[in-house]
Amino acid sequence: MNQEYSLLFVDDDPTAGDLLQRFCEGTPYKSRVFYDPREALAYFRENGADVVITDLQMPGMNGMELLGEIRNKDCEVPVIIITAHTTVSNAIEALRLGASDFLKKPFDMEELLLLVDKTMERMQLRRENRILRTQLEDEKSTQDIIGNSHALQEVFHTIKKVADVRCSVIIEGESGTGKELAARAIHNLSQVSDRPFVIIDCGALSGTLLESELFGHEKGAFTGATCAKEGLLQVATGGTVFLDEIGNISDAMQIKLLRAIQEQQITRVGGVKPINIDVRFVVASNQILEDMVNEGRFRADLFHRINVVKIVMPPLRERREDIPLLIQHFVDLFAKRYSRDITGFDSASIAKLEQYDWPGNVRELRNLVEHHVVLADSSELSVGYLPEAKPDENTLDDDFPTLAELEQRYVKKVMDHYEGNRKMVAEALGIDKSTLWRKLQQYE
Repeated sequence: MNQEYSLLFVDDDPTAGDLLQRFCEGTPYKSRVFYDPREALAYFRENGADVVITDLQMPGMNGMELLGEIRNKDCEVPVIIITAHTTVSNAIEALRLGASDFLKKPFDMEELLLLVDKTMERMQLRRENRILRTQLEDEKSTQDIIGNSHALQEVFHTIKKVADVRCSVIIEGESGTGKELAARAIHNLSQVSDRPFVIIDCGALSGTLLESELFGHEKGAFTGATCAKEGLLQVATGGTVFLDEIGNISDAMQIKLLRAIQEQQITRVGGVKPINIDVRFVVASNQILEDMVNEGRFRADLFHRINVVKIVMPPLRERREDIPLLIQHFVDLFAKRYSRDITGFDSASIAKLEQYDWPGNVRELRNLVEHHVVLADSSELSVGYLPEAKPDENTLDDDFPTLAELEQRYVKKVMDHYEGNRKMVAEALGIDKSTLWRKLQQYE
């Protein structure tokens, strides 16, 4: 372990404390010894710790009481209890209060530090699992960006140039063009590819929830905050944070995010102590952020701070030569997933799919291929109805509908195409189901 960890050792026996400090020299653990558990608790409340070791029997406050107070402050910090009086009832009570482990006296310090090592490894695994949960996708094998078109080659060229430069990056593009895949590629090609890559969907969280997810919170900061929690920016230290749909965050949140990016420091909700981070920010938007700045809908100072490099993901209609590659990729993927003996689409269908405009981009194409693989009756697939590749321009010229009317007509057309299946419609439109529901309510 290369990282340095803070270790609190609480025991009314001075000999044990002195011995521990000598054994911690040259290890990743920076030890602080307390002989009075109340002093240890006051220090922990102010400064926290990565691991706590406490004796069970002490005057003034015993180890169980100290454990309970620590858990009131922090639900996650590992606490190891050492005691010469281990009983079944003691063990059960300690586990109920959240102890990580027991160690029976007498013991040698090498045995204790080995237990601490194992405890910290488990803690790190839990943190990594939390990161993985934020990264969970329907299918990990679709993370690569598929295509050989000139438009994609320009994107690949920029990604390779910025991967090892820890500057902020903006990725713009329509929904479904692969902005998240581009962000993941930047991280995977960087020198910190073994560090966390954390995805945060700014459009899916309200202001308070987003702030809590990003910065963490202290116990009691709001209703339901029963203990302190690390923010994802702290968990992601050393790695990359991908802020998707950053254009949806509030002005107040933009100010806090700007400070975090500039100073590489955060403060938990309900807290006062700054926490240092080391995070590379990659942000995405399906809106043009510069236009939002000009319209007063996005802060100029935040835009200029994150706009070091911009990558624009091309829509699928601008790289039609990639469509056959994508189709075959998704056919192979879903044929394997659903145990179907499928070779692909017939040539007439491929031609039809190449001419379609794909308003939902790669996400819509993926959904269509999955739909046909699931319902396949033979090894060769044939596509049915597709909306017209291009609208009738004369009709538009004669009609002059408003943008809202155009959106309503298009949503209806996609609803008809997918026979009212809201999940498929939302994916094709590149929006979540709650947004679709609101639009359907709006359009009655």
